[in-house]
Amino acid sequence: MRVPFIKMHGLGNDFVVLDARENAVPDISEEVAYRIADRREGIGCDQLILLEPSSAADFRMRIFNSDGGEVEACGNASRAVALLHGKPAKVETAGGIIELEPADGGASVDMGEPKFEFQEIPLDYAMDTASMPVSWGPLKNPMAVNVGNPHVVFFTPEAPDIDLQHIGPEIEEDPLFPERVNVNVAHVIADNHLSLRVWERGAGLTRACGTGACATAVAAIRKGIAKSPVTVTLPGGDLTIEWAQGGSIRMTGPATEAFRGTFEWDDYS
Repeated sequence: MRVPFIKMHGLGNDFVVLDARENAVPDISEEVAYRIADRREGIGCDQLILLEPSSAADFRMRIFNSDGGEVEACGNASRAVALLHGKPAKVETAGGIIELEPADGGASVDMGEPKFEFQEIPLDYAMDTASMPVSWGPLKNPMAVNVGNPHVVFFTPEAPDIDLQHIGPEIEEDPLFPERVNVNVAHVIADNHLSLRVWERGAGLTRACGTGACATAVAAIRKGIAKSPVTVTLPGGDLTIEWAQGGSIRMTGPATEAFRGTFEWDDYS
């Protein structure tokens, strides 16, 4: 069975998109997703995206990280899908309904309201999520935010020098986070500009993470160290994040289609 795919990226965070809204594909297992995402023996991507019909929205988006695990949300992939769809849409995700609107060269995405309660992150036990009384090496007292998936955000002037390759997986896999966690390390450039690096749950260091940018901007606004709209600069480029207390997060930024192709399903199943 030959299956068509679209290779896309948002600020270098890249995806293989399978559009099964009209022509179904076989069930995707963790192993199949892992093999497709492999950069040496597969097509290669940070996330595999599957679009399917939905009774709750215009369509459904499923997201598999490069380790094969299925996750709730991906902001960069949401912009890529908006570009592919070509018109405003409501999209069902495991993290809730999001709203997409294509724009010149990218998209604006309503990511929904952030969550802050410890059981909403989730954390293994109750604590203050605005300044968690925990530390890992030089990283201390993060804020925890769920923006469709779980994040911890650290603000430090030393952010560019933190060894995320080493400390990222330690935090991601800490028993405090029963569903693991995305790790964001940021520093403030100005009250409307943040610099950010992300260790992404199930994917590792990434050039860009849309939900990480959302979580970090929300954390900075909540702490009073930034004002909306916030430009978040990642290694792959800039995203604009807007948020007010009690409201939804809006993320705006570029997305790009790289190429299209087909593959033989049996090669990966």
